Amino acid sequence: MADKIAETLLNLDAVILRTKPPFRWASGILAPIYTDNRLLMSYPREREFIVNSFIKMIRKNKIKFDGLAGTATAGIPWAAWLSQKLKKPMAYVRSESKDHGRENLVEGKIEEDKSYIVVEDLVSTGNSSINTINAVREKNGVVEYCIAIFTYELEKSDNNFESANVKLLTLTDFTSFVKTALKKKYISKEQLTHIMDWKKNPEGWVAV
Repeated sequence: MADKIAETLLNLDAVILRTKPPFRWASGILAPIYTDNRLLMSYPREREFIVNSFIKMIRKNKIKFDGLAGTATAGIPWAAWLSQKLKKPMAYVRSESKDHGRENLVEGKIEEDKSYIVVEDLVSTGNSSINTINAVREKNGVVEYCIAIFTYELEKSDNNFESANVKLLTLTDFTSFVKTALKKKYISKEQLTHIMDWKKNPEGWVAV
Protein backbone atom coordinates (compact mmCIF):
# COMPACT_ATOMS: atom_id res chain seq x y z
CA MET A 1 0.00 0.00 0.00
CA ALA A 2 2.84 2.42 0.81
CA ASP A 3 4.13 2.28 -2.77
CA LYS A 4 0.66 2.86 -4.27
CA ILE A 5 0.06 5.83 -1.99
CA ALA A 6 3.50 7.21 -2.89
CA GLU A 7 2.74 6.86 -6.59
CA THR A 8 -0.56 8.70 -6.12
CA LEU A 9 1.21 11.58 -4.37
CA LEU A 10 3.82 11.72 -7.13
CA ASN A 11 1.27 11.68 -9.94
CA LEU A 12 -0.69 14.59 -8.46
CA ASP A 13 2.39 16.61 -7.44
CA ALA A 14 1.16 16.48 -3.86
CA VAL A 15 4.74 15.68 -2.87
CA ILE A 16 7.59 17.04 -4.99
CA LEU A 17 11.28 16.12 -4.95
CA ARG A 18 13.75 18.74 -6.14
CA THR A 19 17.44 19.25 -5.41
CA LYS A 20 18.32 22.03 -7.87
CA PRO A 21 17.22 24.35 -6.43
CA PRO A 22 15.98 22.81 -3.17
CA PHE A 23 12.92 24.05 -1.33
CA ARG A 24 13.23 26.47 1.58
CA TRP A 25 10.78 25.70 4.37
CA ALA A 26 9.17 28.28 6.64
CA SER A 27 11.65 27.22 9.33
CA GLY A 28 14.47 28.36 7.03
CA ILE A 29 16.00 24.93 6.41
CA LEU A 30 16.66 23.71 2.89
CA ALA A 31 14.96 20.49 1.81
CA PRO A 32 14.80 18.35 -1.34
CA ILE A 33 11.08 17.72 -0.72
CA TYR A 34 7.87 19.71 -0.41
CA THR A 35 4.44 18.38 0.49
CA ASP A 36 1.00 19.81 -0.27
CA ASN A 37 -1.47 17.03 0.43
CA ARG A 38 -4.32 19.55 0.28
CA LEU A 39 -4.23 19.01 -3.48
CA LEU A 40 -5.76 15.57 -2.88
CA MET A 41 -9.06 17.19 -1.93
CA SER A 42 -9.58 18.19 -5.56
CA TYR A 43 -9.36 14.64 -6.93
CA PRO A 44 -12.40 12.54 -5.87
CA ARG A 45 -11.09 9.15 -7.02
CA GLU A 46 -7.67 9.54 -5.38
CA ARG A 47 -9.29 11.08 -2.32
CA GLU A 48 -11.52 8.03 -1.96
CA PHE A 49 -8.47 5.78 -2.31
CA ILE A 50 -6.74 7.61 0.55
CA VAL A 51 -9.81 7.41 2.80
CA ASN A 52 -10.28 3.69 2.11
CA SER A 53 -6.57 3.11 2.74
CA PHE A 54 -6.92 4.80 6.12
CA ILE A 55 -9.82 2.49 6.96
CA LYS A 56 -7.83 -0.59 5.94
CA MET A 57 -4.92 0.55 8.10
CA ILE A 58 -7.20 1.11 11.11
CA ARG A 59 -8.74 -2.32 10.71
CA LYS A 60 -5.41 -4.05 10.04
CA ASN A 61 -4.06 -2.67 13.31
CA LYS A 62 -7.29 -3.61 15.11
CA ILE A 63 -7.65 -0.15 16.59
CA LYS A 64 -10.65 0.24 18.86
CA PHE A 65 -11.83 3.85 19.02
CA ASP A 66 -14.88 5.98 19.68
CA GLY A 67 -14.17 9.06 17.58
CA LEU A 68 -11.75 11.04 15.42
CA ALA A 69 -9.95 14.31 16.08
CA GLY A 70 -8.53 16.25 13.15
CA THR A 71 -5.62 18.68 13.25
CA ALA A 72 -6.30 22.17 11.94
CA THR A 73 -6.45 22.68 9.13
CA ALA A 74 -5.09 19.91 6.95
CA GLY A 75 -6.37 17.00 9.04
CA ILE A 76 -9.95 18.27 9.19
CA PRO A 77 -11.24 17.02 5.80
CA TRP A 78 -9.71 13.56 6.29
CA ALA A 79 -11.22 13.26 9.75
CA ALA A 80 -14.58 14.37 8.33
CA TRP A 81 -14.57 11.85 5.47
CA LEU A 82 -13.49 9.06 7.81
CA SER A 83 -16.09 9.92 10.44
CA GLN A 84 -18.81 9.89 7.77
CA LYS A 85 -17.77 6.49 6.40
CA LEU A 86 -17.18 4.91 9.78
CA LYS A 87 -20.21 6.55 11.45
CA LYS A 88 -18.06 7.91 14.26
CA PRO A 89 -18.12 11.28 16.06
CA MET A 90 -15.59 13.88 15.01
CA ALA A 91 -13.95 16.94 16.53
CA TYR A 92 -11.04 19.09 15.51
CA VAL A 93 -8.41 21.10 17.33
CA ARG A 94 -7.50 24.65 16.36
CA SER A 95 -3.89 25.80 16.16
CA GLU A 96 -4.81 28.26 18.91
CA SER A 97 -7.91 29.17 20.88
CA LYS A 98 -10.46 31.56 19.40
CA ASP A 99 -10.19 35.09 20.74
CA HIS A 100 -13.94 35.60 20.87
CA GLY A 101 -17.19 33.80 21.72
CA ARG A 102 -16.54 30.66 23.73
CA GLU A 103 -12.81 30.90 23.00
CA ASN A 104 -12.71 27.25 21.95
CA LEU A 105 -9.52 25.38 21.19
CA VAL A 106 -11.42 22.17 20.50
CA GLU A 107 -14.39 22.32 18.13
CA GLY A 108 -16.92 19.54 18.55
CA LYS A 109 -17.34 17.38 21.63
CA ILE A 110 -14.69 15.21 23.24
CA GLU A 111 -16.31 12.61 25.50
CA GLU A 112 -14.56 11.84 28.76
CA ASP A 113 -12.70 8.50 28.78
CA LYS A 114 -13.60 7.86 25.12
CA SER A 115 -10.82 6.88 22.71
CA TYR A 116 -9.92 9.13 19.76
CA ILE A 117 -7.68 8.69 16.74
CA VAL A 118 -5.88 11.90 15.80
CA VAL A 119 -5.94 12.47 12.04
CA GLU A 120 -3.15 14.38 10.28
CA ASP A 121 -2.19 14.74 6.62
CA LEU A 122 1.58 15.25 7.05
CA VAL A 123 4.01 14.66 9.90
CA SER A 124 7.27 16.60 9.90
CA THR A 125 8.34 17.29 13.50
CA GLY A 126 4.99 16.08 14.85
CA ASN A 127 4.33 19.29 16.77
CA SER A 128 0.84 19.96 15.37
CA SER A 129 -0.18 16.35 16.02
CA ILE A 130 1.13 16.51 19.59
CA ASN A 131 -0.77 19.76 20.18
CA THR A 132 -3.96 18.03 19.05
CA ILE A 133 -3.23 14.99 21.21
CA ASN A 134 -2.67 17.19 24.25
CA ALA A 135 -5.86 19.17 23.62
CA VAL A 136 -7.94 15.99 23.42
CA ARG A 137 -6.33 14.66 26.58
CA GLU A 138 -7.02 17.93 28.40
CA LYS A 139 -10.70 17.25 27.68
CA ASN A 140 -10.18 13.82 29.29
CA GLY A 141 -10.26 12.00 25.98
CA VAL A 142 -7.91 9.07 25.38
CA VAL A 143 -5.41 9.11 22.50
CA GLU A 144 -3.23 6.12 21.67
CA TYR A 145 -2.93 6.48 17.89
CA CYS A 146 -2.27 9.17 15.32
CA ILE A 147 -2.74 8.44 11.61
CA ALA A 148 -1.35 10.45 8.69
CA ILE A 149 -0.93 10.19 4.95
CA PHE A 150 2.80 10.90 4.96
CA THR A 151 5.75 11.29 7.31
CA TYR A 152 9.25 12.63 6.70
CA GLU A 153 10.50 10.07 9.26
CA LEU A 154 12.49 12.68 11.14
CA GLU A 155 14.10 11.73 14.42
CA LYS A 156 12.43 14.67 16.16
CA SER A 157 8.96 13.40 15.29
CA ASP A 158 9.85 9.89 16.49
CA ASN A 159 10.94 11.36 19.81
CA ASN A 160 7.82 13.51 20.10
CA PHE A 161 5.42 10.61 19.59
CA GLU A 162 7.41 8.36 21.89
CA SER A 163 7.33 11.01 24.63
CA ALA A 164 3.56 11.39 24.14
CA ASN A 165 3.12 7.61 24.29
CA VAL A 166 1.25 7.63 20.99
CA LYS A 167 1.78 5.29 18.05
CA LEU A 168 2.07 6.98 14.65
CA LEU A 169 0.72 5.06 11.66
CA THR A 170 1.13 6.44 8.14
CA LEU A 171 0.02 5.36 4.70
CA THR A 172 3.47 5.99 3.27
CA ASP A 173 6.75 7.55 4.37
CA PHE A 174 9.82 9.37 3.14
CA THR A 175 11.84 6.23 2.38
CA SER A 176 9.04 4.51 0.47
CA PHE A 177 8.28 7.70 -1.43
CA VAL A 178 11.86 8.30 -2.53
CA LYS A 179 12.29 4.66 -3.62
CA THR A 180 9.07 4.87 -5.63
CA ALA A 181 10.26 8.12 -7.22
CA LEU A 182 13.46 6.36 -8.30
CA LYS A 183 11.55 3.39 -9.66
CA LYS A 184 9.24 5.68 -11.65
CA LYS A 185 12.26 7.72 -12.84
CA TYR A 186 11.23 10.96 -11.15
CA ILE A 187 14.78 11.10 -9.76
CA SER A 188 18.15 9.61 -10.68
CA LYS A 189 20.31 7.22 -8.65
CA GLU A 190 22.73 10.09 -8.02
CA GLN A 191 19.93 12.18 -6.52
CA LEU A 192 18.73 9.28 -4.37
CA THR A 193 21.76 9.25 -2.06
CA HIS A 194 21.74 13.01 -1.64
CA ILE A 195 18.01 13.10 -0.89
CA MET A 196 18.26 10.30 1.66
CA ASP A 197 21.09 12.16 3.40
CA TRP A 198 18.61 14.97 4.15
CA LYS A 199 16.50 12.71 6.38
CA LYS A 200 19.53 11.94 8.55
CA ASN A 201 20.41 15.58 9.14
CA PRO A 202 17.81 18.05 7.78
CA GLU A 203 19.29 21.11 9.52
CA GLY A 204 22.80 20.38 8.29
CA TRP A 205 21.90 19.20 4.78
CA VAL A 206 23.69 21.07 2.00
CA ALA A 207 22.22 21.38 -1.50
CA VAL A 208 24.57 20.52 -4.34
